[in-house]
Amino acid sequence: MSSTTRYIVRKLIAIALFVLLALVLLAIGLMIGYGVVGDGNMFDVFHKATWSHISKFLN
Repeated sequence: MSSTTRYIVRKLIAIALFVLLALVLLAIGLMIGYGVVGDGNMFDVFHKATWSHISKFLN
């Protein structure tokens, strides 16, 4: 593998890890916000009904 290809692969892996970390932190933030601040069950934030209610509330 050439050094240019190795550099590109390393950068793509770094970007993928950054996106994955951002999604994990978003999920944790949603769970804390809904469960602790909102006094709901932390895992209810992942139910479709919760997001339907939020979208109806915003419209």
